[in-house]
Amino acid sequence: MIRIAAVGDIHMAPESEGTLRPAFETLPGCADVLLLAGDLTRHGTPEEARVVAREIKDLPVPVVAVLGNHDHHDERPDEVTGILQEAGARVLEGQAAVVTTAGGARIGVAGTKGFGGGFVGRCAGEFGEPLMKEFVRYSRRCADGLLAALKELDERDCDVRIALTHFSPVPDTLAGEPPEIYPFLGSYLLAEAIDTAGADLAVHGHAHAGTEHGMTSGGVRVRNVAQPVIGQAFHVYHLPVAQRAERATRQPA
Repeated sequence: MIRIAAVGDIHMAPESEGTLRPAFETLPGCADVLLLAGDLTRHGTPEEARVVAREIKDLPVPVVAVLGNHDHHDERPDEVTGILQEAGARVLEGQAAVVTTAGGARIGVAGTKGFGGGFVGRCAGEFGEPLMKEFVRYSRRCADGLLAALKELDERDCDVRIALTHFSPVPDTLAGEPPEIYPFLGSYLLAEAIDTAGADLAVHGHAHAGTEHGMTSGGVRVRNVAQPVIGQAFHVYHLPVAQRAERATRQPA
């Protein structure tokens, strides 16, 4: 089994430094990789990013992350990304990363922050004012980046493929949030990308009052790992390692 540790929405700042490090240091005994599903800082400042960096620096498992909307608030996402990368994290935006477990299994992660727009039947359309068109186009660009990254992983012979986002691909994991704000919590375009390219698991954050478990219409399991939802430093998900021939012929998980 491949063990995936994941958490999002840790919202770190100087006064919270050191709170997650003790739990993260236990990861080698229970997980093969740590996924961070965005909103790692409170306001996206370099100072806050350095707090996160110290929590994850020199961890004995690989760390793969995406940024969230909070990480963009100070309008310095490139600086935040650079600080996290210097600490050893792979920060993805429309990109793919492959990490190898001690047992030789290959874990592929495709990542994007994602964006809002809503879900089928109740979603924003690319029509009207330029600002509205750009809103939807930005969400589509994020989804297109996720699609391309998942397809890249399919060509890199991974044992499992994971879609890592901050915004949700499905409404299932938003249950508990006010329905009026669903369009600002995720987009069906992310789920379309996941179902088109295929994945074994989709992980996201953002919805603090949401629900952990969901599924795309194509049958891919979705997990909301926002820390207020899972109520712990991280949650571990176990994925079976499929045989190569089976992965070549199976339908998307």
